[in-house]
Amino acid sequence: MVFVFLVSLLSSIVVMQASSHKGFFLDDHDSSKPQRFHHAPTPRAGGLAIFLASLAVVWLIPWGWAFMLASSLAFASGIIEDFKGTLTPKVRLFIQLSAALAGVWLVDALILDIGIDWILPWGLGLVFTLFAVVGAINSINIIDGFNGLASGVAMMVLFSLALAAHSVGDGEILCLSLSVLAATLGFFVLNFPKGKIFLGDGGAYFLGFVIVEIAIMLSQKHEEISPWFVLGVMIYPVYEVLFSVYRRRLVRGLSALHPDGIHLHSLLFKRKARNNPKTSILVWMLTAPFIFLPLGYKGNEKWLILTILLFVVGYNWLYHALVNFKVRQKRRAKKRA
Repeated sequence: MVFVFLVSLLSSIVVMQASSHKGFFLDDHDSSKPQRFHHAPTPRAGGLAIFLASLAVVWLIPWGWAFMLASSLAFASGIIEDFKGTLTPKVRLFIQLSAALAGVWLVDALILDIGIDWILPWGLGLVFTLFAVVGAINSINIIDGFNGLASGVAMMVLFSLALAAHSVGDGEILCLSLSVLAATLGFFVLNFPKGKIFLGDGGAYFLGFVIVEIAIMLSQKHEEISPWFVLGVMIYPVYEVLFSVYRRRLVRGLSALHPDGIHLHSLLFKRKARNNPKTSILVWMLTAPFIFLPLGYKGNEKWLILTILLFVVGYNWLYHALVNFKVRQKRRAKKRA
C-alpha cells in the first residue's frame, strides 16, 4: 500500500508540473461554473494519478485486470472532459452505462438481493444495477466542491467497506478497497488543504465507480452484509444526487443535469465556514458517523434503515436551516432598524 501511495503522490506531482508548463488539464478560475470556489488556474487531473496508482490491483487480485478494465470506462467519461471539456451529457451517460454493464459482465457486480427478503428478477436487477451504478458514479463528482471534500469522503467510505470486507474474510475486496484508498491518499496530501491539484471529473467518476462496485460485490456475495449497509455507508453522496435532482427538476423546473451552486457543502461555506478547507472538515464531521456506525450492525436492516432515515431528516433540516439563514438575518436587521 505504501508503494501505491507513493506512485499516486509522484504521479500527482508530475501532473502538476506538466499542467503548469503545458497548460493542459487546468481548471480555469474565470469559468462561470457556479460550483467553483477557487481563484487560480489549477490542474484538475488528480484522478489520473489515482487511476495509475490503482493499477497495482491487477497484480494483487485475480480479477484485477477485469475490474480495472471496467473502471477505465468510468474514468474515461471524466478524464476526456478534464482534458478537452467537450463531452456532451448524452455521450458521458452512454460511457458510464457501458462501465456499469462491463462491471456486470466482467466481475459479476449485479444487484439482485435488495434486502428485506426481496430478490429481483435478473432483467429488473440489471436495470436497477445500471441506475444505481450511474448514480453512484456521479455522486462523488457532485460533492467535489472544496479541497479534500470528495476525496476525504471517498477514503472514509473505502475504509468502512474495507473493514466490512475484513469482517467477513473477503481478502480480495479488502485489498482492492485499501489499494484505492492508498492511491487516493497520495493525491489527497496535495489537494488538502492548499488545493494544489484537483480531483477532476475523471477522478470523481473513477472513485464513484470503484466504491459502488465494491459495495455491490460485498452485499451480493456475503449474507452477513445487508444491501442497506452499503447504502447507509454511501448515503451522503447518494442523497446529495437525489436531492439535487429533486431541487433542480421539481422545485426549480430546470434540467436535472443543470449545475448550480446550492449544494449542502456550498451553503455551509456561504453561511458558516467561509473557508475552503474548513468547509470540508465540517462536512467530514457531519457525515463520518453515518459512514462508520453502520459497521456495528451491518446485517441488521431495521437499524440500517433507521440510520438512513435519520440522515435524510437531518440533511433536510440542515439544508433548509441554511437556506433560511440569510432570510432570518434580514428580518433581524429590519427589526433593529
